[in-house]
Amino acid sequence: MARLLVVDAYPIVRAGIKEFLGDHQEFIVAGEAGSGADAVRMVRASTWDVVLLDISLPDMKGIEALTQIKRIKPEQRVLMLTMHPEDRYALNLLRAGASGHLNKECTPKALLSAIRTVASGRRYISPVLGEQLVGRLNGEGHNAPHTELSQREFQIFCKLAGGKAVSRVADELLLSVTTVSTYRSRVLEKMNMKSNANITYYAIKHGLI
Repeated sequence: MARLLVVDAYPIVRAGIKEFLGDHQEFIVAGEAGSGADAVRMVRASTWDVVLLDISLPDMKGIEALTQIKRIKPEQRVLMLTMHPEDRYALNLLRAGASGHLNKECTPKALLSAIRTVASGRRYISPVLGEQLVGRLNGEGHNAPHTELSQREFQIFCKLAGGKAVSRVADELLLSVTTVSTYRSRVLEKMNMKSNANITYYAIKHGLI
């Protein structure tokens, strides 16, 4: 029986997932968390086969919680849940160490398939994301600029988009101001932007914040 930790800001969502999975004896929702900090604490304190992690949390972004979880336990399997389309977050989340990405509008069958896949130690790639990845390999379609950022660049991009100063980002990530400034310069160059205001506008336009 796979032990699951469900992390979502809304109790009713956690309850719904728990009730649904209660009909499947191969899984047990052994823990719940409503914030990123609680999720990180619970991963540090216990063993989970799969962490179902919402990308929108009240205290930190899901990608930040994911980064902290993977830092504590690199082997931890994390299935990200989000309301955003795959082309906005999925690639960056996979680069950050997620075992899979699932849109909350998915069918119950897709949720079961994703959890089973991740619990078995494999990565879950939705059909939509699979087509996107194949397109990238074949040089087809247009890739959104933020999908070309590295894991650290995207992490800093999100914090800057949220209006945080370089000094505060440095404090939160335990990096020097010089290092964060260097990453900021890379982000601006890769995305052909000139200021933090451009980053924030882009993030809002693409539903990243």
